[in-house]
Amino acid sequence: MKTAAGTTIVFNGQLISGTGAAPVANAALVIRDGRIAYAGTAMGAPQLPPDARRIDARGGTIMPGLVEAHFHATYFNIAALEDLDIKYPVEYVSLLSSVNARLALECGYTAARSGGCLFNVDVWLKRAIEEDLIAGPRLASSGREICSAGGLMDWNPEFRKIGMEGLVFIINGQEEARKAVRALVKDGIEWVKTYPTGDAASPDINDHHTLCMTFEEMNAVVQTAHNHKLKVTGHCRATEGIKNALRAGYDCIEHGTFMDDEALDLLLERDVPCVPALYFEKASIELGAEFGLPQAVIDGHQETLDGGIESARRILRAGGRLGMGGDYGFGWNPHGDYARELTFFVKDVGLTPLEVITCATKTGAEIMGRSDEFGTLEPGKLADVLVVAGDVIADIAILEDRTQFIAVMQGGVIKAGQLALPFPTIVKREQ
Repeated sequence: MKTAAGTTIVFNGQLISGTGAAPVANAALVIRDGRIAYAGTAMGAPQLPPDARRIDARGGTIMPGLVEAHFHATYFNIAALEDLDIKYPVEYVSLLSSVNARLALECGYTAARSGGCLFNVDVWLKRAIEEDLIAGPRLASSGREICSAGGLMDWNPEFRKIGMEGLVFIINGQEEARKAVRALVKDGIEWVKTYPTGDAASPDINDHHTLCMTFEEMNAVVQTAHNHKLKVTGHCRATEGIKNALRAGYDCIEHGTFMDDEALDLLLERDVPCVPALYFEKASIELGAEFGLPQAVIDGHQETLDGGIESARRILRAGGRLGMGGDYGFGWNPHGDYARELTFFVKDVGLTPLEVITCATKTGAEIMGRSDEFGTLEPGKLADVLVVAGDVIADIAILEDRTQFIAVMQGGVIKAGQLALPFPTIVKREQ
């Protein structure tokens, strides 16, 4: 991905660094050749060359680009989980994923960590973004997910003879777990996504207290993945599933819904981040009936929401790390609504806007393993920047409205927002 040449200054706004530090009023951000050269008060900014580009923040906010830490680019606003394996072929899914990637960037998300995808499309989506063929967030790729037979993502009865080839690897035992990871290694993914537990959204008998993978299977996944320098995460709602994942050596926990004291201690001891993805639950409760969700499933989402809120609060207050990512890609929780997760964590969970922004920038970059490159506005880092025409500390919901974005920058290049030029439809590739 190319970076900008020359010098740019963004001024006349408050600066939120993403580090957790208090906002800096009347600030300036200086970018040289795609990297941050200065971030602080306008009075302390270095002298600029006469040809420097100037971007007026109009009294708004200068902040790091957001990081979507649980991104499903290949989910296409489905009405039910089952739609993922029967709806569209890989060719159309690939096209849909590129549209969702561009939408995420337009919504201020300059980076994203995949939470699993169809057909391993994310590997090639990442390459297309990095080669500037399409617009999208810097991507940490995942691939087909790993689930034990009869688990959350294995909903087709045996008589259908459907193997879920595009969506998940269905495993039985440690050897099949290792084989699945090795197949992902060959395709070039970075994160291995698994399903240790069930979910209220399951179309079959697996609810959110069900254990779907054995500890031995989970341990086999981790040992094989770590041997190949890959990271492992898992859909963990049930309390024992969370603890099994942490004991097995998981690098991240998705959801962490029903967390007891022992699970919290394990999480903090290893400093494992958690991505609660809670707005999905609220949307399921409020809109699920319109999409045909049974009342029992909606009730399950309510229990999940209540437990997830309590667990998320406990994690952050105890010094743990939360990433922001909302499981978007369902009809009631569609792509483009990503920042509703941030508003939810302020208004419903009770975090401060500054805490949420830190989770959605700094911690997101840490989860991706790229915190030395982006996630905060500090000298030396890539200028992945979001300039907003409004005070996001006073009203974080402004981030839901992409028409308020003056500029969305990656490496100092304006990719979206009011100042962006149309993305070229044809790109000449360097030989």
